[in-house]
Amino acid sequence: MSSSLGLVLLSVSALLVLSAGSSKCISRNFGHDSVVCECNSTYCDSVGSVRPPPVGRFSSYLSSMEGSRMEAGEGRVQKNGSGTGLRLTLVSYQKYQKIRGFGGSMTDAAAINILSLSAASQEQLLRQYFSPEGIGYSVVRVPMASCDFSTRLYTYADSPGDYSLDNFTLAAEDVHMKIPLLQRAQALSPGRLSLLASAWSAPAWMKTNGALTGKGSLKGQPGGKEHKAWARYYVRFLEEYSKHNLSFWAVTTGNEPSAGQMTNYSFQALGFTAEEQRDWVSLDLGPALHASSFPRTHVLILDDNRLLLPHWAKVVLSDIHAGRYIHGVAVHWYLDGVVPADISLGVTHSLYPEYYLFATEACAGWRPLDRGVKLGSWDRAEQYAHDIIQDLNHHVVGWTDWNLALDQTGGPNWVKNFVDSPVIVDSKRDVFYKQPTFYSMAHFSKFLLEGSQRVGVSASTETDLEFTAFIRTDGSVVLIILNRSLSEIQFEVWDPAVGFLPSTAPPHSLLTLAWNTH
Repeated sequence: MSSSLGLVLLSVSALLVLSAGSSKCISRNFGHDSVVCECNSTYCDSVGSVRPPPVGRFSSYLSSMEGSRMEAGEGRVQKNGSGTGLRLTLVSYQKYQKIRGFGGSMTDAAAINILSLSAASQEQLLRQYFSPEGIGYSVVRVPMASCDFSTRLYTYADSPGDYSLDNFTLAAEDVHMKIPLLQRAQALSPGRLSLLASAWSAPAWMKTNGALTGKGSLKGQPGGKEHKAWARYYVRFLEEYSKHNLSFWAVTTGNEPSAGQMTNYSFQALGFTAEEQRDWVSLDLGPALHASSFPRTHVLILDDNRLLLPHWAKVVLSDIHAGRYIHGVAVHWYLDGVVPADISLGVTHSLYPEYYLFATEACAGWRPLDRGVKLGSWDRAEQYAHDIIQDLNHHVVGWTDWNLALDQTGGPNWVKNFVDSPVIVDSKRDVFYKQPTFYSMAHFSKFLLEGSQRVGVSASTETDLEFTAFIRTDGSVVLIILNRSLSEIQFEVWDPAVGFLPSTAPPHSLLTLAWNTH
């Protein structure tokens, strides 16, 4: 046998062993501060099942700048603490919000990229997000018609003056791309997906500026024919998707209403002030949904940056007529660094505790000085984890990433607003790369199943660690710890119900610990 043939056979058998027994990351370095994991039609690393071990032991999952990706470990619970260094104490009687879920967005661009792969690679990618061995996504945000991550501008009712929406029709992008992919995601998912719809713009003929882009709002006043038609448009959308056996958990009142108030805004937007949104919900959207076949669909207001809180919530939710139709407040992550979580999310929750907070959009690579795709950026994974922990510690019940998949330029995007995504597709090679941000999401989405309740944690001393803790519906505990510092930090967790858990957070790492209490 020639030596080259022997090498080929050896590498083939090595790959077969990998696919069968193990699921290690096939890492690739593209010159950033960490690595991506490459997946193809026959192989992709996966975490598998994450049941915590029996009482007396705990499991750990580690991802780091150094290259660990959800690396599993196990430790023994100790009867006594070390009495030295940092102690994190679980305070299980301090109970906060319950989790709804985590997920991403099925934009036109995401669908185009997923479908650009071979059938086997498409399946592999969807499994990574939605199947039991994947990372447990349970929320999918779906744009109603086009957004910037589309290849063209369209709505579902582009015939001028069609107030009764007789010509309302879904687009080819829905029928041939988004809907089939959503159905496949649902088939893979162990539970029912929570679908969330957001519209970027009303049809041009309903708007003051006669265009989908730029500064413009609905013509007339809430209660008027344009506002009524726009509310009916939501119901028609839900009706059309339900014909494909897809039902929506929630709708938002529209993506980034502040964008439509900006002169020369470059892509699809519909402007609302808080007062206009309040009146449109109370006079038009609320009654339309209530009278439709979808009266239980949740309505989330804002769908914009937390910069606008608590003002927006005060205007809309203090109105009894609007408030009775509303379930929650949706926030985006842009400009989070400018606005402390306490004075936006915290104050909103304390004023209106009966309405939940839900994060509906985030992406890396949107900043002018740090744009587009960075294959292997650990810094971006830390940005995600920091924001998720901060949101969870301020009453947020779920966190939704933006595009589920993009190409290597961060598109397609008709206005060239290229950004990053946790999954980057290289269709020429029929592979996709799982970015560090994918694993950032996994540390939360894989463990914090619906119904998990946040509980208190207190640190014995000042620390660089960021953390959040939850008790799941089966009584097991999950603690997620982010170390953005350059130093390894040793610590122990004290859960009075079981004992002491000794652990270490390596420099620039994300760690999930899980254990049973009975």
